[in-house]
Amino acid sequence: MTKTTTKKKQKLGLTTIIFLALILGVLFGAALCYLVPDSSFKNDILIDGILYVIGQGFIRLMKMLVVPLVLCSLVCGSMAIGDTKKLGTVGVRTLLFYLVTTALAVTVAITIGNIINPGIGLDMSKIQTSGSTVETMQATSFSETLLNILPDNPFKALANGEMLQVIVFALIIGVILAKLGERAETVANFFSQFNDIMMEMTMMVMSLAPIGVFCLISRTFATIGFSAFLPLAKYMIAVLIALAVQCFGVYQILLKIFTGLNPLKFIKKFFPVMAFAFSTATSNATIPLSIDTLNKKVGVSKKISSFTIPLGATINMDGTSIMQGVAVVFAAQAFNIPLTLTDYLIVIGTATLASIGTAGVPSVGLVTLTMVFNSVGLPVEAIGLIMGIDRILDMTRTAVNITGDAVCTTIVAHQNKALDKDVFYRES
Repeated sequence: MTKTTTKKKQKLGLTTIIFLALILGVLFGAALCYLVPDSSFKNDILIDGILYVIGQGFIRLMKMLVVPLVLCSLVCGSMAIGDTKKLGTVGVRTLLFYLVTTALAVTVAITIGNIINPGIGLDMSKIQTSGSTVETMQATSFSETLLNILPDNPFKALANGEMLQVIVFALIIGVILAKLGERAETVANFFSQFNDIMMEMTMMVMSLAPIGVFCLISRTFATIGFSAFLPLAKYMIAVLIALAVQCFGVYQILLKIFTGLNPLKFIKKFFPVMAFAFSTATSNATIPLSIDTLNKKVGVSKKISSFTIPLGATINMDGTSIMQGVAVVFAAQAFNIPLTLTDYLIVIGTATLASIGTAGVPSVGLVTLTMVFNSVGLPVEAIGLIMGIDRILDMTRTAVNITGDAVCTTIVAHQNKALDKDVFYRES
């Protein structure tokens, strides 16, 4: 009992320290931006040297974990569910939930975008930049996205980090291991033990999270500052409002309807994970923390979360879809291109499908945005207008993405009688 209590205190302490590091990073970065004059020491040694190396080093450590962690988590998750029919039911419910919430997210974004009108009155000559950078981006067509789901070489997919293919390969292995039972006990034990190793390695890397978060946030604010947001304030406000509506409105209503749980208590328990996702801007990095928090604070069985959370980190990108919806309205107004109701329906469909092929890494939404723009004939050069402030919005929408994963997981767990409400209502 004492050991369990100690562990809980350590977990709570780590998430609190991460959140404090986030706040201190904002203050330190802003101080560097506004109070410290430009110099070689500030720009080359501190911002682009120490802060950059430590921050990116932490991100690389997190990326190092992603492929083996997702592979083992999904193999063990699908294997633990055991019954192929039940696995199919959980999978279909999860996929449908993710697709429906993504479509709702784009709809919310377009609605709020048309209310705020972020692109009207924009002086293009002053802020249109980075066009050449946008031209180098490549969008994945819908047919290619479908084909990319199936791995032609699973080892190549693992080496290149092709997450959709890794997921399919892992699910197939998990289903077969569950079907074979004792005949494949050695292989099943290997994946189970390797999953334990990856979880332990994740905890080791997570112990460095406060330092990594501090450096990432400090460099972001030291580079961008607050004044850089002003020219695109209306666009930012529209995206942030849409993200807030999705996170604290749509998700919590769905949670209340399908599980009866208290949404405010859920947000309170899950908030440290949201803060961590905000600071790292990568859904994949939060996978182990999400699974652990949902298990220990919300009461979700790891049999469900080890399947739905890694899946959601790859295919559930509601925050990214919201950015794309607002960006479409913004670009159409900025370039004075009228869009019809049909165009908006095409945007909703394209953005929903594009989210399936979006990797859970920073700023990848800008690449898939090219596909969305092309679907309704908007100039891709418009993406250059929003690149400068995308990092902050990317951090915010990542927090929304992982909250959607968590809400879906909780709902699916409740439907499969794998949710312990006593744990949820127990005070930390």
